[in-house]
Amino acid sequence: MSKRLLMLEKMTRDGSKDPFHWYALALEYAGQGRHDDALATFGALRSMDPAYVPMYLMAGTMLVKAGRLDEGRAWLVDGIGAARSKGDQHALSELQQALAGAGGGDDDDA
Repeated sequence: MSKRLLMLEKMTRDGSKDPFHWYALALEYAGQGRHDDALATFGALRSMDPAYVPMYLMAGTMLVKAGRLDEGRAWLVDGIGAARSKGDQHALSELQQALAGAGGGDDDDA
């Protein structure tokens, strides 16, 4: 197990409220193919800070790549809504492209 993973697990276990710690931990899990751990961590982050837009793209694309298309599309659609709420045009564009690539088509309902 990597030192980075151990450090991030300790920080989150110790109650860190920094969304980047949770995001980084989820990315570490995803990078190791630990999709369920990554998804649980993204879910915890979402509960703590639903406006943290980067998690939606990463969780959605991870799930799509893992063949969990419906779950992945749902994360991407929710991310589109979060990006619109924050006025983050760059993230919005990335999320829309990812959704189109996942067969999500038009996101007008998002």
